[in-house]
Amino acid sequence: MAADRRPEDVGDEEHLDALPADLDVSQFVGPTVFPDVGRRRIAGSIHLILAATCLTAGLQGDQRGLVGAAVLLGVLGLYHFAAGYHQRLSETDALVAATRAVGFPVGHASAQLAWRGLRSRPTWRILLYSADEPPSMRGLVELDALDGTVLGEYTEVNPEDWSEYGLTG
Repeated sequence: MAADRRPEDVGDEEHLDALPADLDVSQFVGPTVFPDVGRRRIAGSIHLILAATCLTAGLQGDQRGLVGAAVLLGVLGLYHFAAGYHQRLSETDALVAATRAVGFPVGHASAQLAWRGLRSRPTWRILLYSADEPPSMRGLVELDALDGTVLGEYTEVNPEDWSEYGLTG
């Protein structure tokens, strides 16, 4: 549309209503896949290779700085191996387990992958709303992403006020 034309001057044949490209459902490629935390072992391998290289160069040239760098890189590489768990519970599995834990029919839900503890053990945090409109219940469930153990579960009557949108609870 030309810059000097006003919207009311545009004919119906020129005006096309379209969704932004990121909301175009025809371009949907599948559900979001969370990467496996086990990929940290790749970074750990790289750190250990660099540590060995620094250690070799430091011992040959009597360079204490390179030996110190080798120690730091070695510790970091070992940490990545220790924290590189292979996730056994997918997002879908976590949603199913969380639905069982809350005890009400679930409508909307959202999953977040988080980490806990010094070794960064992967944990799913699932927020769930009941299936009725508007949702009368909501719950939060935390699951271990390795074995599916429910670490915590909290449900409550949904305190959100939907009356301004014409919905009553």
